[in-house]
Amino acid sequence: MKQTISKATIERLALYFRMLKSLQENGVQIISSEEMGRKLDITPVQIRKDLALFGQFGMKGIGYYTSELVNQIGNILGLNNRWNMAIVGVGHLGGALANYKNFPALGFNLVALFDKDIRIIGAEVHGIKISDIKNLKSIVTKRKIQIGVITVPATEAQDVANQLVEAGVKGIWNFAPTKIIVPPELQIVNEDLSISLSTLSYYISMKFFQETF
Repeated sequence: MKQTISKATIERLALYFRMLKSLQENGVQIISSEEMGRKLDITPVQIRKDLALFGQFGMKGIGYYTSELVNQIGNILGLNNRWNMAIVGVGHLGGALANYKNFPALGFNLVALFDKDIRIIGAEVHGIKISDIKNLKSIVTKRKIQIGVITVPATEAQDVANQLVEAGVKGIWNFAPTKIIVPPELQIVNEDLSISLSTLSYYISMKFFQETF
């Protein structure tokens, strides 16, 4: 039976990968689960439990070899596949994402930008030319793009998703504040900024209420 891994575990693995990648780049060769736990505010027991789901890592009394664990977690998360990615909608948010310099270090290659605004088509962001969305399918195919990032208004998001699905992407990262319908075999992750801010507002309000009363 195929093992089911929780979303929380996958999210913690992503935290481990990012931290270990930084340590690797700074020349740290060995780290213990205790040190990892202190840096991430996660118990060493939880870290060892998460890693044990995928095999035997590290050496007792020594810890984990940073480069080896980065590679192993990268394989688990599929980050060593070097996914090609495109952003659709190069407004303020799309432009900010296009300028994010750490995508390559995380295993993602931003290879295309799309928009329908003739005023910005042909311009470049971080060295990538903005293409007309009318050419999305052909460019996605030609550049072997597996992930589409949607940063368009909610009213346009479903249409963009449909075009990405038709073009053959394998996953969608959606920033539009709306529910998108995609085929069940396609993976989608939603980043709803309004929900995140509302959640933050709730916790701040509760803390203020407790301190006041």
